[in-house]
Amino acid sequence: MNPGATEPRLFLALDVDDVAHAERLAESLRDTGIGMKLGPRLMMREGRRLVALMAKHSPVFVDCKHFDIPSTMEAAVRTAFDTGAQYTTIHALAGPEALAKMATLEAELQRERPFRILCVTVLTSFSDNTLPFGLRDRNLERLVEGLADEAYASGLKSFVCSSREAARMRGLFPDAFLVTPGIRPAGSAIGDQIRVETPALAAKAGANALVVGRPILSASEPRVAAIAILNEFSQASIQR
Repeated sequence: MNPGATEPRLFLALDVDDVAHAERLAESLRDTGIGMKLGPRLMMREGRRLVALMAKHSPVFVDCKHFDIPSTMEAAVRTAFDTGAQYTTIHALAGPEALAKMATLEAELQRERPFRILCVTVLTSFSDNTLPFGLRDRNLERLVEGLADEAYASGLKSFVCSSREAARMRGLFPDAFLVTPGIRPAGSAIGDQIRVETPALAAKAGANALVVGRPILSASEPRVAAIAILNEFSQASIQR
């Protein structure tokens, strides 16, 4: 599965508590090519049924960031695939054994249909000063690069990283698929995100796709807000 125009350029983070609300949002964006990202907030409520329901409307990204022993991670990723997801996340911190197993699994599943295992490097809520114990003496950008390098060496080429690291990641891994969360249109509140950028700057940095939640969910017209972000990103991508 290679990066291309058929993949979503924007994922809406459905960080809501009401499945009916989530389905209305998905239905309203059905014709836009925007994907739906499902995290623990909804997955813990509805699980498998929710993935299948959303997959009727849009490409689904199950974002539970698996970080466990290799066999447990494999079972979780298979479940996401079996329920209809096209994307799911693991932590790059899982280590070389788990990453190698994930690369083998991704190749197997891609023989059936398009599917990506996205490696999360360092969450966008972290800064150099707030990294957890064991990582505090590391430079954040070098940590992102090191984790990505280990995953890439295992055969995984899809990553979640802040747009502030995307340019460096694009230079190191030219064929990687880069998804950038922490996206905020100019003037938007950043909330609990730290390493944030606008859609245009993320595009110029080399991102393939964005994840956006609150700026769309809190808009008076979510569809209008989502399309504006998508258009800004797509236009800047063409110009880079």
